[in-house]
Amino acid sequence: MRGPVLLRRPFLLLLAVLVPGLVSCTAGPSQRPAVVENDEPAASSPVSTAQTVPLPPLTEPQSPSITWSDCDAQTRARLDPPAVPDSLRFSCGEVQSVLDAPDLPGRVQTRIALLRAGNGPVPLVVLNDIDGESGTQYAAHLAAVLPPALLQRFSLVGVDRRGSGDSDPVGCVPSDVRGTILDQDPGGGDLETVLDAARRAGQQCAIELGSTQQALDSWRTAGDLDRIREGLGVPKLNVIARGEASDVLVAYANRFPGEVGRVVFDGMPDPSSDSATVLGDLASAQQTTLEAFAADCAARGCALGQDAVGAVTALLNQLRSAPPRLGSGVDFGPGVALNAVVAGLAERARWPELADAIQSARTGNPTPLAAFVAPLLNGSPLAPSRLDAALATECNDTAARLPANQIATLTDTLRQRSPLFGGLVTQRLVWCLPWPGRTDALPSLGVAGLPPVLVTSTKTDPVTPEPGTTRAAEQMPTAVRVSWQGAGHGALGSACMAEVVRAFLADGKVPAEGTLCPA
Repeated sequence: MRGPVLLRRPFLLLLAVLVPGLVSCTAGPSQRPAVVENDEPAASSPVSTAQTVPLPPLTEPQSPSITWSDCDAQTRARLDPPAVPDSLRFSCGEVQSVLDAPDLPGRVQTRIALLRAGNGPVPLVVLNDIDGESGTQYAAHLAAVLPPALLQRFSLVGVDRRGSGDSDPVGCVPSDVRGTILDQDPGGGDLETVLDAARRAGQQCAIELGSTQQALDSWRTAGDLDRIREGLGVPKLNVIARGEASDVLVAYANRFPGEVGRVVFDGMPDPSSDSATVLGDLASAQQTTLEAFAADCAARGCALGQDAVGAVTALLNQLRSAPPRLGSGVDFGPGVALNAVVAGLAERARWPELADAIQSARTGNPTPLAAFVAPLLNGSPLAPSRLDAALATECNDTAARLPANQIATLTDTLRQRSPLFGGLVTQRLVWCLPWPGRTDALPSLGVAGLPPVLVTSTKTDPVTPEPGTTRAAEQMPTAVRVSWQGAGHGALGSACMAEVVRAFLADGKVPAEGTLCPA
């Protein structure tokens, strides 16, 4: 395993307490990053003494109230690829939390589903993006790639966020509307079709959810986390959050600063209010990830040959002229296909599978590629659509609404910069236009008095691009950021980054700000 290197920046927010000698981490006085070619420990660089709050000690549960039952077979049957090793064992639990709807404060309970992976004595809560696989499934996959030494100290506790997975899931968007929302052609045309579908989705959700519609947000989900902390029987919440789930941790820090334990943000949404910058970075990151995928594809000799980018472009053009119909009744047009490609690009371990699926779609069988986006399109009592909870949560978490004409102008601008992805990244702005606007202030990133928090970023991340994660970390007084120089969504699949996270969580070793983990 190659060790990380240190990147120096003039505007770093440095931590006061830095434990030297972190395994595989180096820091030095050089103004240029130096690549470490071995695993020898090196002394960390000095930091300022502005931060005086130490990392809280790890505490084993005292009088926990959550009851766990074996659910190993059921969990494995429902997991998306890749498979997890047989040595991992899974058990399930739940807590009851307060829905806290605006018109029904404290009067309605909601079920929050949990999954425990491993048998370490200290619970480590795991959250995932609301439109990704549920937190319980993500925890199972994460347990398979984290260092065994971490699982000797911790058991992962995956959380299905309110409205998702098994946590009283939301199912208010008609299936045909989901297809229309996702199949807006990113390469051309106006936004009226997807706007009309968003109106239908918003109207139906308003009818079915009533006053609970606005209870699906990160602020109230933070309250669920504190119920979980109490049920686990621990005084501090130790937690990993990937991507957009970082919003929940930010809300938790605002609501319960005294209960914040050892926290890892694995990629963060861009806090900038400049939509052109945020979405321009997102389109650029998706293009760069596709190019990294193409290079990997060419190196492996995959079915797409030496030009996977050209193959994706050709597929979209092919689907514009003759989109096949999926079994769910949805047309597999260029919008659905490109959403599927982005979902596959996010999961680095599934790139070989994605390459084969793209080639299969080019030869007339879209089913393997459609499988990457099927969790958003399709919904059932056992596997609710991820789109419904994502629509509700993301729209409730968003304060601003751009008028449709401004979205159209921005879309045209970004299409010129990024012909493939420029028209895709603006679509979620349209989804929220008919949704009630947020009236409460957004939680602040600048919560003072917290212990050090670890923020990991990925150089080429198609979901939470590194520039946005960097901007978020810079607004957090106690954040220290470590960058993995790889590609895909989230950095914890990297052996180097997994060791950094293990040392931070288990040993209390805070890495130097700006440390790099080579790809």
